[in-house]
Amino acid sequence: MSVQTVEVQTRMYLYDLMNAASEHGFKSDDIWELSMVTASGRSKLHKDYFPAVSIKVGPEMLLQVFHATQKGLKQSSYNESQLPTAKNILTDEINYLVAFNLKRPRG
Repeated sequence: MSVQTVEVQTRMYLYDLMNAASEHGFKSDDIWELSMVTASGRSKLHKDYFPAVSIKVGPEMLLQVFHATQKGLKQSSYNESQLPTAKNILTDEINYLVAFNLKRPRG
């Protein structure tokens, strides 16, 4: 896995997030929540929130893309104990990063 691949994935995802925020009229206090989930978790978030923007990321890069996206969004660090481990990502088939806004439930 190359650092460049992580950077490219992150840049493309941040671009998609900024476009979605602009398109859906996010205000300055609207923030993206980031979540690493399985395919079923992704479906649930897309069903529960609009907009929800997801990207499929290989398990070997998921944590790095998560942290780089978090940094790109200028968000404070998540509690590491609440994040899945690299082993959990593989065994639980966690392969999506989903951004959503808690203030925008699908209604």
